[in-house]
Amino acid sequence: MAPTTATSPPDPSLRSLAAALLLAVMWGLSIPITKLGLLTLPPLTLTALRFLIAIPLMFIFVAGKQRLPRRALLRVAALGILGIGIGQVAQTFGVAGTSASVGTTISAAIPAFVVVFAALRLKQPVSRLQALGILAAFIGIALVASGRGDAASAASQTTLTGAGLVLLSALTIAFYYVWSVELSDQYGTATVAAWSTLFGFIAVLPWAIWEMSHTPVQLTPTGIGAALYLGVMVTVAGLFLWLHLLRTVPARIAASIQYLQPIIGVATAAVMFGDELGPLFIAGVLLVLAGLTLTVTTRRKGAS
Repeated sequence: MAPTTATSPPDPSLRSLAAALLLAVMWGLSIPITKLGLLTLPPLTLTALRFLIAIPLMFIFVAGKQRLPRRALLRVAALGILGIGIGQVAQTFGVAGTSASVGTTISAAIPAFVVVFAALRLKQPVSRLQALGILAAFIGIALVASGRGDAASAASQTTLTGAGLVLLSALTIAFYYVWSVELSDQYGTATVAAWSTLFGFIAVLPWAIWEMSHTPVQLTPTGIGAALYLGVMVTVAGLFLWLHLLRTVPARIAASIQYLQPIIGVATAAVMFGDELGPLFIAGVLLVLAGLTLTVTTRRKGAS
């Protein structure tokens, strides 16, 4: 179905690794900044504003590029509803029910799910040690989500529903990325990203309008700034950079470097919100880093 990605891409260059690290920083900041935006904007309103900002920029990239044929509309619409209507909305509501630190760390499951889906759909190989690295990272995420400290700790500010919604978003967003790669091989990365985002925004918009009619909305500089960062840096720049990485380096490498996101997000959350990190939280983050090391430094014999 996707001949250009059916085998693992060549080993990453230094430039590709630098791009992956930059993306880890950009996305690592996304949950704390979402949490900041939620201080003045309700969840659906923040999500809709984010994509209202992103869509015009995305279609600038589409101008003069490959058109989306009618036969692809249904699949691209389903892609947008999955990634935005379910994935991003679940993430925003989940962040509202978790601390910024916990939400960031659970979101680190996205790269792990990407590796799994890429192995299943794109036939990219994963060795036993790399699988062990993914498992270690998942255990670390579980420790972070379940660890309890004092009343001010990051985990004590988290509800089970909030953590579950963030995990649901991780699953759906990961599948969105891998499915995007498949469709991008046929219709172009910029085209698929722009149209799927538009369809996802259309699915969210009626609910956001309903929310704004029932919930007070304050368009503060903080809320607008958060929406701008999420729309421009996370959605537009981040999405195109991530899809480019998935097409040019093995998914296990691109995904595993993104395990640095929780470290960046946790450090930012500690500064912005004063999240206190208990021993289980720290143990979980160390396991995430161990998973990163295994996934990056081990290779399956004979795999390219």
